Amino acid sequence: MSSMITTSTWVPRGFAAPFPAKYDFDEDEFERIASLAKLQLDDANEDLQEAQEDGDEEEDGEEEKGDEKETGESNEKPSPENDDAAEDIDIDDDDLKKYDLEHYDDDDEETEGQSMDMFGNIKSLAYYESNKDDPYITIPEGEADDDDDREELQILATDNLLLAAKVEDELAHLEVYVYEDEADNLYVHHDIMLPAIPLCVEWLDIPVSKSTVDKDSTANFVAIGTMDPDIEVWDLDTIDCMYPNAILGQGANPQEEERKKKKKKKSRKANDEYHVDAVLSLAANRKHRNLLASASADKTVKLWDLHTAKCAKSYSYHTDKVCSLAWHSVESTVLLSGSYDRTIVAADMRAPEAKAPRWGVESDVENVRWDPHDANYFYVSTENGIIHYHDIRNAPPNPSASKPVWTLQAHDESLSAFDINAHIPGFMATGSTDKTVKLWNIQPTGPAMVVSRNLDVGKVFATNFAPDPEVAFRLAVAGSKGTMHVWDTSTNLAVRKAFAHKISDQDKPGLPEGKERLIGVEEDESSSDDDEGGEAEEEPESMDED
Repeated sequence: MSSMITTSTWVPRGFAAPFPAKYDFDEDEFERIASLAKLQLDDANEDLQEAQEDGDEEEDGEEEKGDEKETGESNEKPSPENDDAAEDIDIDDDDLKKYDLEHYDDDDEETEGQSMDMFGNIKSLAYYESNKDDPYITIPEGEADDDDDREELQILATDNLLLAAKVEDELAHLEVYVYEDEADNLYVHHDIMLPAIPLCVEWLDIPVSKSTVDKDSTANFVAIGTMDPDIEVWDLDTIDCMYPNAILGQGANPQEEERKKKKKKKSRKANDEYHVDAVLSLAANRKHRNLLASASADKTVKLWDLHTAKCAKSYSYHTDKVCSLAWHSVESTVLLSGSYDRTIVAADMRAPEAKAPRWGVESDVENVRWDPHDANYFYVSTENGIIHYHDIRNAPPNPSASKPVWTLQAHDESLSAFDINAHIPGFMATGSTDKTVKLWNIQPTGPAMVVSRNLDVGKVFATNFAPDPEVAFRLAVAGSKGTMHVWDTSTNLAVRKAFAHKISDQDKPGLPEGKERLIGVEEDESSSDDDEGGEAEEEPESMDED
């Protein structure tokens, strides 16, 4: 079975509910799904009722036939032999009186419970058809099981959630991992089924289309972009959901959906209301929490209002697929976008008509990132394995005149993933389709490689540093083999030397010389013997220290 993880992201500590709720499919939820998905549920219900009525009619017909048959038999004249036998029976006979046949069919006096005298000397014992009627059973039926399930689903305040978009054969889903740093444990908490191959995942701290909470309250949601043009938004604190809380795009509009079905053969054109091609990148604005930006293969960037689940504005800055987005950490209305047209644009979303500065690179853009430690700079990774570091204050007159502060040939193949550590200045991780992960120390003179590893995840599609300072050195790595690993980079000797001033004594002291922490999920989770699967794994043989 082939599987791969296409993208991943962390959830900071403290946002996940301690006890996630189980999905409740009540009438209100039925109505919500019916209006959101535009499914013909009413017709399905009518068909079901008709089928049930037909079944009841058939049963009634069979019962009537049976009654007629019994009636016909009872109307037959009794034979003379039976009459003679009836006349010979004398109910006043002394031998028959002791059996009290006249009251044989009478019901016994009603008593609480049912007697169990048939078992001889336990005449005072009674049983009940339902445990609810038994006064001696004080724990409601199923409550013990519910407590066990509740304990298994518990998420502690010191746990991190790790979201991984996974494809197994033709099945796509989002796996929600729990990472317990102190216990060296990583396991799948629950998963969410997806309609198509997932391409991007963005965590949201605001509720979307959840009427039971305030629209600006803190929440734990996720937006997912796939090969389909629609963006799905799910509640991570609800288990076994059947349908997303909201759909951003054409799927949320019944009229457009019907029109799409009628005009399948016609080419779809980009518009200002929804995407018409795959969604390649998502970026949530952390200061204006109701804003979500999306980039698509339809060459547009769209800004969504999560309060209304509608597109607020559409932008066309690029001439090819837009593959990566990043909001500025200080100027919260400035959005950085990278495209397959080999340009990067930094545009103010408040001024869509203004001319935005544009930079050029040598090949297709893979990812863009702002420098979390200096808001004047940004990073760009490309298909040729190169990282460009630009100063936004030195915008070129045209893309071909771009002059980066420095460039780095990080890999020989496509630089498919990279991340900048938000808590440790100068700490960068890159991942490539060459199956290696490299850690870098960015100094004033330029970046220097600290260590290179093959973590046995296949082609690397995701490298993400943990978002909390307590686990700042933890790096999540995933790729084409469909496995997720969390690498504690602080246990690497080269990393400890390069960032010694940032490593606390609490970062796993006492590990054997040369031993590194690499936490993964045990493949056979059904075995009770695999409880130790979350412990630190030994380094793969393919690892080569520099």
